Order: sequence, then structure tokens, then C-alpha cells
Amino acid sequence: MKEAGPPDSLLMGVPYQIWDTKYRYRVGSVPRDQTLDESWRRIAGALASVEQDRPDVWAARFYGLLKNFRFLPGGRIQAGAGTAQHVTLFNCFVMGNIEDSLDGIFDALKEGALTMQQGGGVGYDFSTLRPHGALARRVGMVASGPVSFMKIWDSTCATILSTGARRGAMMATLRCDHPDIEAFIDAKREAGSLRNFNLSVQVTDDFMAAVRQDAEWPLVFPLGAHEPVAGEVVARVWPGASQPRPCKVLRRVRARALWHQMMRAAYDSAEPGVVFIDRVNRSNNLYYCERITATNPCGEVPLPPYGACDLGSINLTRFVSDPFGAHAALDMAGIRESVALAVRLLDNVYDISRFPLEKQRRVAHASRRIGLGITGLADALIMLGIRYGSQRSLTAAHEIMAAICHGAYRASIELARERGVFPSFDAEPYLAGAFVACLPQDIRDGIRRHGIRNSHVTAIAPTGTISLLAGNISSGLEPVFAFAGQRRVRNAAGQTETVTVSDYAYQYYRRMRGADAPLTDAFVRATEIEPREHLAMQSTLQAHVDNAISKTINIPENYPFDAFVDLYWQAYQAGLKGCTVFRPNPITGQVLQPVNVAEKDCCS
Repeated sequence: MKEAGPPDSLLMGVPYQIWDTKYRYRVGSVPRDQTLDESWRRIAGALASVEQDRPDVWAARFYGLLKNFRFLPGGRIQAGAGTAQHVTLFNCFVMGNIEDSLDGIFDALKEGALTMQQGGGVGYDFSTLRPHGALARRVGMVASGPVSFMKIWDSTCATILSTGARRGAMMATLRCDHPDIEAFIDAKREAGSLRNFNLSVQVTDDFMAAVRQDAEWPLVFPLGAHEPVAGEVVARVWPGASQPRPCKVLRRVRARALWHQMMRAAYDSAEPGVVFIDRVNRSNNLYYCERITATNPCGEVPLPPYGACDLGSINLTRFVSDPFGAHAALDMAGIRESVALAVRLLDNVYDISRFPLEKQRRVAHASRRIGLGITGLADALIMLGIRYGSQRSLTAAHEIMAAICHGAYRASIELARERGVFPSFDAEPYLAGAFVACLPQDIRDGIRRHGIRNSHVTAIAPTGTISLLAGNISSGLEPVFAFAGQRRVRNAAGQTETVTVSDYAYQYYRRMRGADAPLTDAFVRATEIEPREHLAMQSTLQAHVDNAISKTINIPENYPFDAFVDLYWQAYQAGLKGCTVFRPNPITGQVLQPVNVAEKDCCS
């Protein structure tokens, strides 16, 4: 099939800048990669080096997968594979449980700093820290609460960024029944506060039921080892414990009022997001041996303590034949072939990557999770003549993601036959898991006979920077925000600059049809898509994603608050694992600003 779009050799403008500043291998100031093609060969050779049989053949196959952007590995893989740099190839980690002591807090801070120094983003659950005003009996001091310590993490991240390291990304989660939940919800209302953090509330099914009933909601914290039992005590499974712990009820609030506060903060300042944590744990393939309370910074990979993200995305725009034509079609056979090779490539990452901490290496190798996803979905739909959000788009997305999911599971089974299963594999409980139980029978039979190499295989990441590298294709599963716009990007010095970018499918259309050709009905922007259509797309794809999805629902500034709240209810009822709705606001601004650029100039 003829490639849809320009070859790598035409890398210029913003894609060249992205490659040059983020992924080009340098020793000091001296470039080792002279072209992007050399970067692809570096990455392919490094990932093939662990192959026991004919690594040169696998290097050639991996190179064929990477060239012309057919498959985009995570940014840390692109930047670090085949270099002498002391970095990790895993984009993100969830860090260990934070011990509720000064030593424990600063040990956790050190682990996070070491991880960010090597290029990894970090996620934390701060629920283990006692609430503001609680007495630390051993030292006779009053606790300052989780949010106060989050500010130290935020400053540390900013300091590491100032050294020229990759921009640190952090996720903080907090239980919806933690006594400091209200302070957490409002923590980013102040401009400039906790800017290096994304925030998500761990929302339980019990809380959603309490909101529906307008019931009281207890805010609780575990009793200390020698703390006398006084007042009302309830049992809760708290982070760091596999069995319920006695927790003291410190106060009660109206569940609906707390939900309203959460929604109002998200409406006004775009945070916190919501992670439906019970659903995450019920659908986790490793429900039988781990409990999850946090995610990576963008939310697409829920992880246990010290878990890691191994990410890559199939670029759908490269599999469209006859783009914009009467016979436009998607090369599904090509996608399936690429999926099998991408699974092998991502599995190899485990065997060549460094880990900032030995605990991370042990936990990551125990599951060998990978997160194979998609990017360029919206542009591929435009090239196919399909409007994003329509029933045809949902049908196409379902077919694409089902093929990727099932192909990835089959490839992982074959890897298990060749290399062995992941260490935490236990056939019977694994096959009984909610997600695995719904897989095609041939996959389940294969797992029963041969096991599987990777506990999880699919995730849909935001892919912002790697999508810019590939010519500003639409990111992940997101619709096109604007066909031309001003975008903030970070340069090699860590400084932010504003550049003009134009959408890949739009550029391609103008090259094919000319500057004056009317746009087809498939050219639709994110703000022209109904929020329920955003949710429908996420729900359609989630059925074939065993990790999770990073998705933002864009709404206009004048969107009614009650309708905004209803979107989160719709997300919960649709079976999603989380929800983020973005409304333009003065606190966060926007990464991408539409601009009035003459259409004939957008491709220059």
C-alpha cells in the first residue's frame, strides 16, 4: 500500500524542531543522529539487541515499523534507546505508598526525584498521609495534611525541570473519603498553584450511590497502631493494606455537596479529574494480586505501587489508502501485522531499559505490562470521509481497536510460547478476570494452553509530542482541535515558545486538492462535536482497552454547569474508568489556540 503522507526525509518545521530538541541523540552538544532515519535505526537496533535469534533481521523489521511513522514508540523509548544516557525508557511510573511519617514522606520524595531525573513521570496516591490538624502522637505535633506536602513535590519537580531535564509530569490522587478531600479539590483554584501536578479524585461506587441518594458521606482515616478506639469506626481497604483496616470517622458531609464542590472546581479550573477507582480494580487483569489507587500522569495506565508505563501507538493515518477519494479504505491487514511487531518491540523494552529504582524493575517485570494504542484517529477518519462522532465513526473505531486488542493478545500469547509468561501469571484467576472473560474464545484457549507474556496490552495515551513529530497528526483518540493554531512547545532549554501548527489531514488535503477546494463534511473540530459524541467514542474504544484511555472532552466556556455535571454521570453510567472535561478558563488557559491563518498558508 502506498504510504499516506510525506516520507521521513521531508521532516521540517515543527516536526524537525521536536525531533531535534527531544529525540535526537547528542553527546554533550554533538549530534550523533544526523537524520531522523538514523534515529529510527538506533532505536530499532537497540530493541533488537535482546533477540536470541538473528537480531539483525529483527532490527530490519523494527526499522520498517518505525520509518514513515507507522508506529510511534513512547517518547522515552525514542529519546533513550541505543544511547549511553542514564535514562529510563518507561514514560511514567506510579510510585510506592507514602509512609505517614516525616522519614517516609521524604523517602518517597527522593524516589520521585530520582525517577523524574531519569525522564519518568510519576503518579502518587496521597491518601496515606493523615489529614490537616490531626495529632501525630509519637512526636506530639499537628499534621499539615497531604496538600501541604504536595507543594514540596511541586517545587521539586520545578527544580528538576530548571536543570534542563525532561519536563516532569506528576499525578496526585486522593480518596473521596479522605478528610482533606475538600482542600484537595480546590488545590488548583489559585493560579500558579501545583502547576506540575494533575489531580484526580478516587471516586468509589459507594460515593456515587450516596450522591444519587443525597446521603451523608463519612470522611475517615485509619487508626494508628496504638491509637485507642474512640467514637465511630468503620472498616476500609486503605492503600498499603490488602485487608480492611479500622478507620475513625472524623466528620460527615453531604455526598451531593461534596460532588458539587468537585464539579464546580473542575468547571472553574479544569481540575480535579475523576477516576472511578472501583471500576478500575474490578476490570484489572491482575485483580487477584494487586490493588490500584493511582494512575500515570495522564491517566491512561492505572498502576500498582512502583508500576511502569511501556507505551506505543499505531499511527492510523499511515494505513489509509486512497485518502479523501471515493475508494478510501483502511488497511486492516497492515494494522494487524504492525500490531504483532509492535507488541514484540514493546516487550523488548523491558530487557534493555534502566530503572531509576530496583523496586520499579521488580514490579514492572512481574507483569510486563505494555500499552499499545492508537494515534491519528481523527485525521484517519477525515481521510476516510467519516465525520468524528457519527455512528460510522464509532463503527470504524470499534473495528480498529478490536483488531488491535485481539491482535495484541494473540501476539503476546505467541511471545509466551517463545519466551515464557509474565511472572505474576496465574491462569485460572487471570482467565476469570472481567476483561479477559470477554475476549474471543481462541484467545482464551491460547492463554489457557500457553499463558501470556504481558498482563495488559492496550492503552490510549495522549501522544501530544510524538504526534507533532509525525506531522501534527491528531493526538490519540482526540478529534482535531483546530486546523491551524498556535501551540506552546518546550524547547531543549526547557523554555516554552509559541509556534504555528496546522493539522496533518488538513495539510494533506490542501496538497492534494488545492488551496481553494471546499472542505468535506468530515472536517470537523472538537468544539463542533457534541459532548455525548466524545463520550460515545471513549466508551466504544474502552471496550477494547485493558488499561485505560486519556481523553479530554472539550466544551465551550458558556456551557451550562448542570450539563457539565451530567457529563460525569454519563461517563460513570457508560462504564468509563475516568472522565476529564475541559472548559476554557482563566486559570489554566489552553495549550492550543485557534488562529485565523489563511487556508492557503497553513501548509507552508
